[in-house]
Amino acid sequence: MFAGVDIAVILPCYNEEAAIGAVVEGFRKELPQARIYVYDNNSKDRTSAVAAAAGAIVRSETLQGKGNVVRRMFADVDADIYLMCDGDITYDAASAPALIAKLIDDNLDMVVGCRVDSEVAAYRAGHRFGNALFTGFVANLFGNRFTDILSGYRVFSRRYVKSFPALSNGFEIETELTVHALQLRMPIGELNTPYGARLEGSQSKLSTYRDGWRILRMITRLFKDERPLFFYSIIFALLALVSLGLSVPVVMTYLETGLVPRLPTAVLAASTMLLACLALTCGLVLDTVTHGRREMKRLAYLTVPSVGAMLGKRA
Repeated sequence: MFAGVDIAVILPCYNEEAAIGAVVEGFRKELPQARIYVYDNNSKDRTSAVAAAAGAIVRSETLQGKGNVVRRMFADVDADIYLMCDGDITYDAASAPALIAKLIDDNLDMVVGCRVDSEVAAYRAGHRFGNALFTGFVANLFGNRFTDILSGYRVFSRRYVKSFPALSNGFEIETELTVHALQLRMPIGELNTPYGARLEGSQSKLSTYRDGWRILRMITRLFKDERPLFFYSIIFALLALVSLGLSVPVVMTYLETGLVPRLPTAVLAASTMLLACLALTCGLVLDTVTHGRREMKRLAYLTVPSVGAMLGKRA
């Protein structure tokens, strides 16, 4: 299966001694021709030793945070197809061939393994609600093409990986991965995959509130950076409404008496409207800058052949 395709399995890990051996063995069984990389992110346990004993290529990233590890993996590893998965055995290694086959058959740039849990403990209620909430935000702001934006189980083409800037530091990296594909209008897909509970003795590194707040900040930042005209138009509308609300009584009094007894209110209304116009101007200018930046990212993306083109040349 997948003869002639260079596949790299990349696994970011932090304190996954209890599970990483089984994860490596699972992918070794399903993808025997793939190179399996484990990137240890300052683990305090025997994650690296267990991964190496299982046959993985072990490397390290000293900057803490999943986003930093993904940035390093994407920069260091060269392959035709990349499969990224967490090292906590919650994702189903047996689904890997189907994810890769979908990427190749449909000539896609990213396939996301949507989590279908069979155990209550596998997917906490807070995480489920947060995922639905953030997926809805992203769908409304950037396009409704994903149903699970926070899944850590993904397959990428080479041209996706080598065009991805990777600016995130932590668990908000999945949001950035999703928005990058949406903004460049890449061919993408999803496939349902089983999602299980962690092994006993293994603890989740995801904090519901802290990381949820970081993901929300990332969505807001990407909204501002990728759709600045829309973002600053909202600020313009809010400030303009405040200005109009302040100015109506002043104007009514002036029309009735010919006087402006509320001079501070009049100055505040005029200043607020000036700020509103300044926000709209910023949005117009930044929209032009963002358009040019998006064109550069698209050109970088197009410099790498698609999966179909690469495999067609080798056939």
